[in-house]
Amino acid sequence: MPKILGVKIDSVTKTEARQLAESFLFGNLPKKIFTPNPEMLVFAQKDVEFKNILNSGDLNLCDGFGIQLVSGFKIKRLTGVDFVLELCGLAEVLGKSVFLLGTGDRAVLNLAEINLQTKFPSLKIVGSNVGPKIDLRMKNKDLRLNHVSQSSIFNLQSSLNILENQMVIDEIDVAKPDILFVAFGQVKQEKWINEFLPKLPSVKIAMGVGGSLDYISGHVSRAPLFFRQIGLEWVYRLACEPKRFGRIFNATVKFLYFYAREKTD
Repeated sequence: MPKILGVKIDSVTKTEARQLAESFLFGNLPKKIFTPNPEMLVFAQKDVEFKNILNSGDLNLCDGFGIQLVSGFKIKRLTGVDFVLELCGLAEVLGKSVFLLGTGDRAVLNLAEINLQTKFPSLKIVGSNVGPKIDLRMKNKDLRLNHVSQSSIFNLQSSLNILENQMVIDEIDVAKPDILFVAFGQVKQEKWINEFLPKLPSVKIAMGVGGSLDYISGHVSRAPLFFRQIGLEWVYRLACEPKRFGRIFNATVKFLYFYAREKTD
């Protein structure tokens, strides 16, 4: 299995990923699906715990053109939002249920639920929750190119309201979904899944989905297909949201810097 910046990436087609997901749904153990992108790999260079969590994923989908590029296009790309839709289609066919967790915005979450139910009329959506507030406080200096890696830049437990989080876990446990989509944003969602999936015995698949529910709701528009096909979503996003410059800088310049440094070490 290929690794980019020390993080394993599964090179699978949509069909292969769907087949794996189906086997997960009928297995005995809960499975984690992550969607690494260049920005996440940059963060993983500074947060050892996060890198280890990514490497514990049972299916790591390539969700970034930069990763595909530095692999020499040997790694197949499958975006998180596309696979969320694929999983919902699979769940509808198999009679499995899903739970939507995150976004922090009830209106967005409701729209995502409505749009998924419209696209997949027989899909069993057994619940939704905007999620607990997770206070991710990270200073820009933590991701400086010369900043020494730490065991954990962001500690999940100290960023959560324990009571609020337990109420969310209890709600999911009562709903007993087969698939849990977690949309807290990168790093937060992967650490949350790693920490709390063992407390949710019904869940066969927990997937960190980032902004996928924002796209599905229509609250945020996806880049046109042409931009997605040539790997230039970031240009479209920067044009639409100039405030994303820092994140795009991490996903391009810093990512390529770390990759070049790895190759010369």
